[in-house]
Amino acid sequence: MIQEIIESIITLLVGAATFLVGMNLMSGGLKKSTGKSVKRLFKKTENNRFIGMGIGASATALIQSSAATSVMTIGFISAGIMTVFQGVSVILGAYLGTTVTGLLVSLSSLNISKYLLLVVVVGVVLMFFKKESLKNIGEILAGLGVLFVGLDLMKGAFPDGGELTNQVKSLFEIVKNPFLLLIIGALFTALVQSSSATSGIVIVMVGQNAIGLASGFYLVLGATVGTIITTVLAGIGGNTNVKRTIAIAFADRLVCALIGTIIVLICEEPFVNFFSSAFGTVQFGLAMFLVLYNILFMLLVAPFLKPIVAFFEKLIKDKDAEQKKNAIHFIDDRLLNSPSIAMEMVRKEVTNMLKESYANFKLGYEEIVNQNFESSKEIEEREESIDYVNNRLTEYLIQLSNKVSMKDEEMIGSYFHMVNDIERIGDHAVNFHEKAEKMSSDDLKFSDTAKNEFDIMNKVIDEMFNIVINNLETNHFENLPHLHDLEDQTDKLKLKLSDQHYDRITSKQCHIELSPFYSTFLSELERVADHLVNIGYAFVNPTGDEEVK
Repeated sequence: MIQEIIESIITLLVGAATFLVGMNLMSGGLKKSTGKSVKRLFKKTENNRFIGMGIGASATALIQSSAATSVMTIGFISAGIMTVFQGVSVILGAYLGTTVTGLLVSLSSLNISKYLLLVVVVGVVLMFFKKESLKNIGEILAGLGVLFVGLDLMKGAFPDGGELTNQVKSLFEIVKNPFLLLIIGALFTALVQSSSATSGIVIVMVGQNAIGLASGFYLVLGATVGTIITTVLAGIGGNTNVKRTIAIAFADRLVCALIGTIIVLICEEPFVNFFSSAFGTVQFGLAMFLVLYNILFMLLVAPFLKPIVAFFEKLIKDKDAEQKKNAIHFIDDRLLNSPSIAMEMVRKEVTNMLKESYANFKLGYEEIVNQNFESSKEIEEREESIDYVNNRLTEYLIQLSNKVSMKDEEMIGSYFHMVNDIERIGDHAVNFHEKAEKMSSDDLKFSDTAKNEFDIMNKVIDEMFNIVINNLETNHFENLPHLHDLEDQTDKLKLKLSDQHYDRITSKQCHIELSPFYSTFLSELERVADHLVNIGYAFVNPTGDEEVK
């Protein structure tokens, strides 16, 4: 008896593994054949919930993987291509699309199932062709055939009157609590990361009379909750919109499954009678139950989707957005009706933006020269703030330009150029940070001689920063000739220090591996000086022409 049970369990496990291999093989072929089409479908998603759901269902039915659909959707949301509303619509549709697998599995109850095994042969033959499209079709057919081989093996694990069949029957006679069955279905699906696999196994077990149809209802409802685990895994480390999407999808699956369980519990006998007789076989009846359940609850959720999204946007706050908003200190849309005050606030905001870029410049310089990485996170966070201020100031200046005098309009042109140059200084600081990390990973460090050379140029750039910041703070255009002279010094220093560096390489006093880092860093320092002179001269010329005295 024990040996028979062990053999049946091994047959079940091999069958389930074969089923999953077939699913993955078929899914892989479908992805290769339709992947680009699916991505084009996603990009056409509009703010119509039914279009989004239709696309999610179609894409999943095509590639036979709600996991792949969810992962692609999470990617689009993370990249900002999709909104939370659009993403949730697609993911909800994907859950409907995945029921196609259940329908395929239910075909194993028909007499034609044996003949479907022959598609493995056709698929394998096509996979040997050189033409990519034929190979993909072969992969799809082979996967479909292997899927039915797996189903056939799983059916063989539950023969009528078999020990495993009897043991499973006995178990599910004890485990009759619908909510416990729901949990079992959810946990098993989370474990195998495939609601299709869970549904397939349950359909086979119901067909072989190992479990009752009522238990099958609760188990597949649990599978609809467990399937969210793939979406959760795909969204780990995602942005706020990704977290909102996952939370909405999970809440929807859980609430709908609980409501579905209560409805089935109340109407259990009529449901069993209807689905066991209306569709020919209990296997097909269970598959159709899953299809109808997903359609019904998708239609019920659809009208409330926007309020649900709005609720979760309030519940899960965008901390990054709040931090970025805190980066704005002076400009305010309410001041746009007072142009003179708004112009003064712009000057202060631009000054503060330059100070932030200067702070990052110093930290980035410290990282690459001395490989001190204590401020890495600070550099990255400040760079995000600088980028936000850049965008916000640009929008503000566009709005303000329609409300000011001709003289102030010229100054707005100057501010546009200043903001652009300041943002580029911030980018150079991040470049220092990235190159420092690369040098550290390659175990490279600048020599003391090289550090002393960089410090010479850094002192000149420091003085330039102080001049430009002072001019912005006081709103006076002083020391511009001196600023120009300092920029000339950086140009000459770049040439001189480059020559000295190559002399050291020639005399083997310096590692040649350091040469690209030295040259690039020197060039970027010189470019920072160029940006500073542009900012300084933008006071008197919107184009930042440094020749204006």
